[in-house]
Amino acid sequence: MLNHNEIIQTITMIKDLHLDIRTVTMHISLFDCITDDADRTAQKVYDKLTSKAKNFVSIIDGIQTKYGIPIVNKRLSVSPISLIGASSGGYEKIALAMDKAAKELNINFIGGYTAIVQKGMTKQEEEFIHTIPKVLSETDVVCSSVNVGSTKAGINMDAVRLMGEIIKKTAEKTKDKNCIGCAKLVVFANAVEDNPFMAGSFNGISEGDCVINVGISGPGVVKAAIERIKGEDCSVLSETIKNTAFKISRMGELVGREAAKQLNAEFGIIDLSLAPTPEVGDSVGEVLEEMGLSSVGAHGTTACLAMLNDAVKKGGSMASSRVGGLSGAFIPVSEDIGMIRAVKSGALGMDKLEAMTSVCSVGLDMIAIPGSTSAKTIAAIIADEAAIGVINGKTTAVRVIPVIGKEEGEVEFGGLMGRAPIMNIGNGNADAFIDRGGHIPAPIHSYRN
Repeated sequence: MLNHNEIIQTITMIKDLHLDIRTVTMHISLFDCITDDADRTAQKVYDKLTSKAKNFVSIIDGIQTKYGIPIVNKRLSVSPISLIGASSGGYEKIALAMDKAAKELNINFIGGYTAIVQKGMTKQEEEFIHTIPKVLSETDVVCSSVNVGSTKAGINMDAVRLMGEIIKKTAEKTKDKNCIGCAKLVVFANAVEDNPFMAGSFNGISEGDCVINVGISGPGVVKAAIERIKGEDCSVLSETIKNTAFKISRMGELVGREAAKQLNAEFGIIDLSLAPTPEVGDSVGEVLEEMGLSSVGAHGTTACLAMLNDAVKKGGSMASSRVGGLSGAFIPVSEDIGMIRAVKSGALGMDKLEAMTSVCSVGLDMIAIPGSTSAKTIAAIIADEAAIGVINGKTTAVRVIPVIGKEEGEVEFGGLMGRAPIMNIGNGNADAFIDRGGHIPAPIHSYRN
């Protein structure tokens, strides 16, 4: 239980430092919706979502009022649709059912239009992946993800090459909306099954029928804590971040357990990820600068981010036995005012961003790139990130947005997605490498059986 001092501290963090519950996500299994008829499967998906989540938003709003804790997003996540749907139009029908249900329930996003193909693709899974551009252009709140690599399986380079093409097609199909479809599509290596954050959330095959996972955020709180220890050594800095993460996690545990109880669902995990927003004072980039950098991107940035990520995980693990998801620090460019500022000043480029992804929570996230970028170059970006994840045994991801018709400048997405400067990705290419296709074997250290 929270003691009196912790309650006072939490109130201050909420009132002055942008502390919030970034998302409460209800993960729902759809395996009992599988039939031999596409229309009937889609109807069963709609019926289960609207039944299981009918009181979801009202209950979460009630918890927000009861405890005075801001809860920004209410989201749904479902089993990978590539395993639920049927070919010949069935996948798209399920996506439309998901979109309809989510909008009727007043849900922000619904994740799980997902395929897991790190070792190989069936014909049905390949067909599913080809539906992604159409689905993301014809739905409003459906999010999609594809896992192309894992430490245990290696990297499916045929899937990597295909996803480069899919991202380009998604951008083309949504070019009248600043290619927003690509902001709802992420390519993973080592995707986790209990991630509550979009666009990569799905209900993993080992998860229960209905699970509540909570994503917390608090860059402003961490920055304020670091401001109070100027000049202290790195041991004190790490301990301060860890203690702050502990307090934030306790709040998430309270909300998660209460939500699960009221919704008659299983309480899953707390994902303590420092997820920024475009607001001033809610930036991971500014946290890194407060640690002692002149700007994000300066030498020392990767070391600062590694310390931040590790301390956040340690603090969360002390506060709860249910820490999971991605838990660490996100470095999306479009959603973080400090990152945007560093890119625009020239202090932060793609090379440094890639280095940072070796120690952050995810990877190259919400990055706008020139619309002329080829599908094979996008595939090469995916391959690089997947390699970092596979070799290091961590989750990495790519969510890039080739902005059709723009080569430089800035693009506005709105809301939590913010705005993004279009980043220079260089002139070289890896076309011949991508054309090889096939499979990059798992690293030697994966053989632990």
